Amino acid sequence: MAVPKRKMSRSNTRSRRANWKATAVATTTCPQCKALTQPHVACPSCGTYKGRHYGVAERTEHQG
Repeated sequence: MAVPKRKMSRSNTRSRRANWKATAVATTTCPQCKALTQPHVACPSCGTYKGRHYGVAERTEHQG
């Protein structure tokens, strides 16, 4: 197994870690209620997906 021969400097470590970036979540508009939703997921505000209504998908607030 390969082991580093020397300690990696702070600048090299930080420049390597600088490339780890989060990507923004893609959003689309719901054709039913025009709210922003994720693609291929039931709308959290009205609960519809591809013309069908899914009541379970509607957003509920967690108690706790």
